[in-house]
Amino acid sequence: MKALSDLRVLELGQLLAAPFAGYHFAGFGAEVIKVEPPQHGDPMRSWRKLHEGTSLWWYSLGRNKKSITLDLRKPEAAAILRQLAAKCDVLIENFRPGRMEVWRLGYYVLSRDNPRLLMV
Repeated sequence: MKALSDLRVLELGQLLAAPFAGYHFAGFGAEVIKVEPPQHGDPMRSWRKLHEGTSLWWYSLGRNKKSITLDLRKPEAAAILRQLAAKCDVLIENFRPGRMEVWRLGYYVLSRDNPRLLMV
């Protein structure tokens, strides 16, 4: 059993910072659910050197994670995200400041259903 095996983490960010944090959580045993935008997913999937169409970075940073797609600009997707966040311990995001609030997914909204949620 790994150190963080009883944690569930929701990873929303893209490119390097949030996926790297999620990579560490997953490496220590946490269940990490990666939320990606529809169509192309996280840009990390195609960033820099590719092997058979997938970035070598993605092979590392996407390891041990579950992935789903949600267009967070749509109310239906935001509702799904709120349901997921209610069952998670940690939410990781690296959007521009205020973006989560624009989508009505800021800490004060998400913590109503899950007061123990840590948002980083």
